[in-house]
Amino acid sequence: MSLVEEIRQYWGWVGIEPVEVVGENDFGNLIIKDEAGKYWRLCPEDCYCKVIAASRAELDALSIDQEFLQDWYMSSLVSMATDLWGPLTEGRKYCLKVPGILGGAYGEENIATAPQLELVRISGDIARQIEELPDGAQIKLRVVE
Repeated sequence: MSLVEEIRQYWGWVGIEPVEVVGENDFGNLIIKDEAGKYWRLCPEDCYCKVIAASRAELDALSIDQEFLQDWYMSSLVSMATDLWGPLTEGRKYCLKVPGILGGAYGEENIATAPQLELVRISGDIARQIEELPDGAQIKLRVVE
């Protein structure tokens, strides 16, 4: 299945109708163009997918926004991950073992690599399950094989 199809299947519940991935970073974050011409950011480490620009002009403005660029490139985290795991291989991205939204730390002990498609699937599934929980709610992770 293509990356766009995976996004549609695992994140479609947020209202995204993806047509094209126009950007990606080393932590599997994606910028996705939808059918209406809006641009979304899928952030696996924080389990969200939301509109960041309503048009190409707004996306172009973000591309020179230093705050956005610092958050997007995640330079210090990528450097730490590269030191730990080496360069990324085809189809893999750095990731947090436990997503930040679930209390996972942005530190060495919580960094790994994973297939990009798996990050899209897992983050979408987690986000859907915790969507309506209030901040600070207690959760219990259950691993099913």
